[in-house]
Amino acid sequence: MIGDLGATDATELAGLVARGEVTPEELLDAALAAVEARNPAINAVVLIQEDVARRSIAEGLPPGPFRGVPFLIKDLGVEARDFPSHNGSRLLANTRYPGDSSIFTRMKATGVVTFGRTTSPEGGIGAATEAAVYGGPTRNPWNLDRTPGGSSGGAGAAVAAGIVAFAHGSDGGGSVRIPASSCGLFGFKPTRARLPDGPYAGEGWAGMAIDGFLTRSVRDTAVMLDACEGADLGAPYWAPPLDRGHAAAISRPPRRLRIGICDTTFTGEPIHPEVADAVRATGRLLEALGHHVEPARPQADVPGMMRAWTDIVAVGTALGIRSALKGRPLTPDLVEGVGRGAVAHAETLHPTRYLEAVGQIHAFGREMARFFDRGPDILLSATLAEPPARVGRFNHATEDYVAYRTGPEGIFAYSPFCAVFNASGQPAASLPLAWSSDGLPIGIHLAAAFGQDETLIALCAEVERATPWAEKRAPMAA
Repeated sequence: MIGDLGATDATELAGLVARGEVTPEELLDAALAAVEARNPAINAVVLIQEDVARRSIAEGLPPGPFRGVPFLIKDLGVEARDFPSHNGSRLLANTRYPGDSSIFTRMKATGVVTFGRTTSPEGGIGAATEAAVYGGPTRNPWNLDRTPGGSSGGAGAAVAAGIVAFAHGSDGGGSVRIPASSCGLFGFKPTRARLPDGPYAGEGWAGMAIDGFLTRSVRDTAVMLDACEGADLGAPYWAPPLDRGHAAAISRPPRRLRIGICDTTFTGEPIHPEVADAVRATGRLLEALGHHVEPARPQADVPGMMRAWTDIVAVGTALGIRSALKGRPLTPDLVEGVGRGAVAHAETLHPTRYLEAVGQIHAFGREMARFFDRGPDILLSATLAEPPARVGRFNHATEDYVAYRTGPEGIFAYSPFCAVFNASGQPAASLPLAWSSDGLPIGIHLAAAFGQDETLIALCAEVERATPWAEKRAPMAA
């Protein structure tokens, strides 16, 4: 078992450490051996800092819930003094930080043994992880011709391959839930501002981006969320307080809920038939569990939201790139095509457009709030409109940033569900409940009203108990 950290979840591994059945050193050795054996095929784990990990063990790990469990952080967004970062970009390669971000401080306090980072696309833009700085695409352990998703694709691939039992990710337009769907894992996006952003950032993408985790079990996510939740010093806004916490919430099923089911996109377009079938099957499962399920589709301006999201992210990307260039020319050897296209698009926008777009996002959030207030407790849909895409479909070669996102074969057509809840700030999750006829994972998406994280994660745990998915393993991790 120790030779395969994907054979169980992090909670069980921590239990083995607590009982003295295995040491943190042995678990780290197993993780590093798995990197050596499996990472060449998937290109998911980078910037390994073995000496830092061994020093943390030698100096004494905190007595947290995951003491001794190997852990990886995403190579984007989470600042850590002992872990230099490429941020998915040649422009930002080997960036060092003077101190740890608030969320990394909280993750360390759980007792995890962080030993490296996982790959991310440049700027976190996209539904695939194929950044040039890593020398090649990151591949899906279920099928190496497919993407593990993005922008936390490296995290998803590392967990699905059994290199680690869980990993850090982040989600600004689905970047935890898309890899969870693509890699057969559980991914949960909390309510906006549930987790800290500081001190290096006030907010991500006008509040749409938030951290999260790729896990094999709901309980691992619940415990890690409890360890990390809450505003940090100087946060511009806070999420509504939790009642009992995520871990307490999953200890018993939720009340019987009204479930709205949507087996199309939220604007009514058809999705892949196997994916639609999986949505309907999940609806039947929830009915069998005693929940009330009926068709529902939000009456909200999804196309307008997506245009606003596209402009906000372009401006944020342009700001980051221009700041890092420090006066140097914007050249292909430093920034990939989509990043250069985002800069070009941002420069076409009127100076007032950013605030206008933020206003549209907030108006959209109010529309979604009314939908949940008047309708279902939970909205059930697919996570992606089709099974995992082939490697190369969403690479960053194109400079047409807008078409990359909004074109007929673009990211929003492939992932029409996830960004909706980044814009609204509402909690949402992807559950690994189905597989395509050719063995690819299909994620099922559940979302709740703003602040109702505990209801949502309790339902996820109930579904997990009814349909255990832990025995489903990617071929290279079996």
